[in-house]
Amino acid sequence: MIGLVSATSAGTAARDRLAAAWPDRTRVYEGPVADAVRRAFGECGQLVCFLATGAVVRLVAPLLSDKASDPGVVCVDEGGRFAVSLVGGHGGGANELARAVGRLLGAEPVVTTATDAVGVPGLDTLGMPVEGDVAGVSRALLDGAPVALELESVWPLPALPANVGSAAPGGGPTIRVTDRLVDRVTGAAGAGEVVLRPPTLVVGVGASKGVPVDEVLGLVEGALADAGLSVASVAALATVDVKAGEPGIVGAAERLGVPVLTYSADELAGVDVPNPSDAPLVAVGTPSVAEAAALVGGGELLVPKRKSERTDGAPAMATCAVVRRPGRGRLAVVGLGPGARDLLTPRAEAELRRASVLVGLDQYVDQIRDLLRPGTRILESGLGAEEERARTAVAEARKGKAVALIGSGDAGVYAMASPALAEASDDIDVTGVPGVTAALAAGAILGAPLGHDHVSISLSDLHTPWEVIERRVRAAAEADIVVTFYNPRSRGRDWQLPKALAVLGAHREPTTPVGVVRNASRPDESSRVTTLAGLDPATVDMMTVVTVGNTATRNIAGRMVTPRGYRWQEATR
Repeated sequence: MIGLVSATSAGTAARDRLAAAWPDRTRVYEGPVADAVRRAFGECGQLVCFLATGAVVRLVAPLLSDKASDPGVVCVDEGGRFAVSLVGGHGGGANELARAVGRLLGAEPVVTTATDAVGVPGLDTLGMPVEGDVAGVSRALLDGAPVALELESVWPLPALPANVGSAAPGGGPTIRVTDRLVDRVTGAAGAGEVVLRPPTLVVGVGASKGVPVDEVLGLVEGALADAGLSVASVAALATVDVKAGEPGIVGAAERLGVPVLTYSADELAGVDVPNPSDAPLVAVGTPSVAEAAALVGGGELLVPKRKSERTDGAPAMATCAVVRRPGRGRLAVVGLGPGARDLLTPRAEAELRRASVLVGLDQYVDQIRDLLRPGTRILESGLGAEEERARTAVAEARKGKAVALIGSGDAGVYAMASPALAEASDDIDVTGVPGVTAALAAGAILGAPLGHDHVSISLSDLHTPWEVIERRVRAAAEADIVVTFYNPRSRGRDWQLPKALAVLGAHREPTTPVGVVRNASRPDESSRVTTLAGLDPATVDMMTVVTVGNTATRNIAGRMVTPRGYRWQEATR
């Protein structure tokens, strides 16, 4: 929850705008300012104070205790010009909050965290627990000093600066990625060392009804410690589905801060395990719970099944097993939108900064090159190499990299998502990032041509036979559906658009509105609304989107408008 505090009418107006935009994320604190800040600080994970920076500093200073637990604090000035990340830039999320508040209120985010200022990823922002000398190693990163990178566990990391390599002279600053305890005595990282804990461990748990939380938790923590493994790398507890609501297991997972994964007895019975038993077979229908549940996704069994030990001499009520799952690369398929920077989504921008490898068409790479972190490896190629780019992106992800594969518009619409997903298997994680596609960008420029049922059809017959394309155009024409044509005409394909328009013309009046948009959202954007009879195909090229209305579409004040339903058709005549 984000606490909101203001003192003046100007601050309150901005506060209320934020509260209205984020009703489920914010809570307004009224009353005397000092009391409001104190209550919000104790009850919320983040604060936005619409107050002078000096006032906020004096109010929150006595409340600060530890950067790992203090809430992030953002300060917005009276004029709403700046959103200052004041406290908890990384740990409290204040840097990202300042940017989000800035976007919403039109304020300039002010972030002074050194790593953010120069585009170096903060060691505490990599999506996994971090231990050790964060300040010292971060200083070495910023100073350009050699920093060793020891990858004991493969995990997708963002781009790191050029001074991060495989070795540092004289045992200098080091970043270690491991699920193992680095010091078996203290478990802590040494001076000049940062340890990142990837979520590689899955702990399978079997339990009797009514097992105490402390018994499950003690068993898990003991098994990990004895094996020299860090509890911070536990990704999940896993068990049989009939135990999904067992309070002891659920409570242990809550204390560890991880989810509970459940599988049916049939699924578990199909997993080959080294230590099957008759007891769980009789109780829940599978010869193994702990080992089988941990091994469902594959991996290396590090701790075979072991039982809890009770001090009262009663029978053990819990078993556990620990598996290290192989590191998985990550592929983000990112839609960049139609070209304008303000139509690039925040999620797309975040994925670009998260990637260590970027794969894309050279002209699209040029659009977003400034958003990439220093050290990002760029693999770019020219037109016509879509399948090659898809294979390259998947291959890089299979090496354990964090990869972004970019495409214009929405990556799932005539772009890179389909060839990439056709190439990818379940050995990598894949996420799709939607973008504003050409049909939507053009539609917004033209008016509201897509107000009712609509379809997009590519007229390129490089990968689809013309007979198939024509059949689809005819079906849309007969169904009276608004049609948006992608790839309508090129120098080598100049007859397809006239043919498609003729097919539509057999079912629609010559006066049917047609919208033509070239380079939507880009500096040289152009658009016009004409008719089916008036469109000259020679004025159309590959940078153009052509939208043909249906029988209900009208030209109203120079804009294409398709009613939301045919019962409104008469009102538009």
